[in-house]
Amino acid sequence: MSVYATGDCHGNFRRFGRKYFPEQTNLTRNDFVIICGDFGGLWESSAEENYWLDWLNDKPWTTLWVDGNHENFTLLSGIPIEMWHGGMVHRVRANILHLMRGQVFELQGYTFFTMGGAKSHDVEDGILDPKAPDFETQLMMLQIMGRRRYRVLGQSWWPEELPSEEEYDKARHSLDENDWAVDYIITHCAPTDLALAINRQNEADPLTDFLQEIRKKARYHYWLFGHYHGNQAIDNKHILLWEQTVQVL
Repeated sequence: MSVYATGDCHGNFRRFGRKYFPEQTNLTRNDFVIICGDFGGLWESSAEENYWLDWLNDKPWTTLWVDGNHENFTLLSGIPIEMWHGGMVHRVRANILHLMRGQVFELQGYTFFTMGGAKSHDVEDGILDPKAPDFETQLMMLQIMGRRRYRVLGQSWWPEELPSEEEYDKARHSLDENDWAVDYIITHCAPTDLALAINRQNEADPLTDFLQEIRKKARYHYWLFGHYHGNQAIDNKHILLWEQTVQVL
């Protein structure tokens, strides 16, 4: 039984083809591949999206993912919640499960704390409200000026990208129940000090500060995260993942 992890997919699952992930030959449903946020496969319910979800679901392993900032949280919230391996999940397909925020799961005899979410860092040109009377004008002006780093509320950006107070409380409660000791931490973004070390242009926000609290207080063996579009071992405990797929167990 094995556990693998990778970074942001944004709805592109080609890295899981046999050419790029030959290890799958020996995997079964009792093996897991964890995506560290920006899964992106639940975005618009198009025919193409459903094709790739079915393609991924048919792979021999079980796919797990924490949410990033680029997810359709409206669609995600409409999926029933169930208990699985000690924590709460959304089952997107039979073999594709969203690991909810602030949960502790037991996989292969090891504990995994999950805390999805991140603040978008590609919205410098604004977040447009499609219900605003001047929405079309704003959109046209941005396109005329060649501005591309904007998002549209409820279409490409959701405020739920950052956790609620209830989710922070749930996370602390889950860690309390485990004496703040887990084997693995899986997130999308990083604690503040690591985020700033990766790139000085990164900024602290409530979630990175919360993760910083966990980093100082919790005991863990490894912390894996995505979001910053790189593949790097920050140190011997903290691993940034993007397109690379690594074996965890």
